[in-house]
Amino acid sequence: MLSNIKEYFPSYKEIIKAKNLLNDIIYETPLQKNLLLSDKYKANIFLKREDLQIIRSYKIRGAYNKIISLSNTELKNGIVCASAGNHAQGVAYSCSILKILGKIYMPSTTPKQKVERVKMFGKQYIEIVLSGDTFDEVSFEAIKDCKKNEKVFIHPFDDTKIIEGQATVGLEILQQSISTDIDYVFIPIGGGGLASGVGSHFRQVSPKTKIIGVEPKGAPSMSFSIKKGKVIELDSIDRFIDGASVKKVGELNFNICRNILHDIKTVPEGKVCTTILDLYNLEAIVAEPAGALSIAALDFYSKEIKGKNIVCILSGGNNDITRTEEIRERSLLYEEKKHYFIVKFPQRAGALREFVNNILGPKDDIAYFEYSKKNSKEEGPAVIGIELSDKNDFSELLGRMKEYRVHFQYLNKNPDLFRILI
Repeated sequence: MLSNIKEYFPSYKEIIKAKNLLNDIIYETPLQKNLLLSDKYKANIFLKREDLQIIRSYKIRGAYNKIISLSNTELKNGIVCASAGNHAQGVAYSCSILKILGKIYMPSTTPKQKVERVKMFGKQYIEIVLSGDTFDEVSFEAIKDCKKNEKVFIHPFDDTKIIEGQATVGLEILQQSISTDIDYVFIPIGGGGLASGVGSHFRQVSPKTKIIGVEPKGAPSMSFSIKKGKVIELDSIDRFIDGASVKKVGELNFNICRNILHDIKTVPEGKVCTTILDLYNLEAIVAEPAGALSIAALDFYSKEIKGKNIVCILSGGNNDITRTEEIRERSLLYEEKKHYFIVKFPQRAGALREFVNNILGPKDDIAYFEYSKKNSKEEGPAVIGIELSDKNDFSELLGRMKEYRVHFQYLNKNPDLFRILI
């Protein structure tokens, strides 16, 4: 623990100052009670709807607060940022409002929808450079550009002004819930800027509130660093939850988060996908993967939060519709409703028909099938994906495959082979 953690906190005065600067730039997004979630968890669940922000993300708060703080001398050569999408939109929108030039480095893997929105918000004031596969790679290129051309780097999270801007989310939550004590607040963590800002404000104004940080299981950079007692760069990450997948958290953010977080939870990507689909199908809410993180964590705290007042920060809604099928696939795999097999079929007419008639249940569906007939072979392998209506039907499916002596290899538990074949 730090001897004087308050020196790392953005002060209440600076958070108020940031809010005043942002008043004419951002929306004060609603804090909405969600009836379905409240009924499911037997608690009062409120969603802070940053997906309804002007750029569909809270990132405009920190970006504008940082850029507006720069002097004319600092701005003369322009600014540079690196971002997977939402920070880039915040910087682009700020550049357009303030009429200053910005250069934005984005991973080449960034969803097209986010790239197009950066162009839209930045208008003629920004230049986009697509480079590398991860935030960490493009960040290296962006910083190199800054040093070479004497530009200012606008860090997405490891900066006091960025943290102060993000802290205004916490300020609004407590102002909007003035008649309700908040027992828990669930905050998504990528680099740690939002958790640092919101957590700092709660610690000063509502110290009894338990702050839960939520990370993707495939990119647990904050939880791993806290466990090790220092900032650690991960060797590799799953980039699926692109808005919260970084190999290395910020030093400032680490020093704050390890002191203010009551707990930190890593959530499987498949669980996040299920949450995205539920939000859309049941609530007509479009949430991006990072935006749904905090809500996805509720299942893991169902006992602790019962009867409590809970806030989940829905941090962003920039989801690319072209990712829908992948989101559904990951959800089905996580929910154990989709299973892949290599099945060795006898190479004779009617073998597939027998499999369908004898093996599949009345509500089972073949969702994937790939087969090539091999000459001069008694058996031919096929890759089959079977979708179930209920995960409990899986044991019955396996039972029928064994009863009819189907030669198969199960792929879901064989990640290396799964990635090659599917």
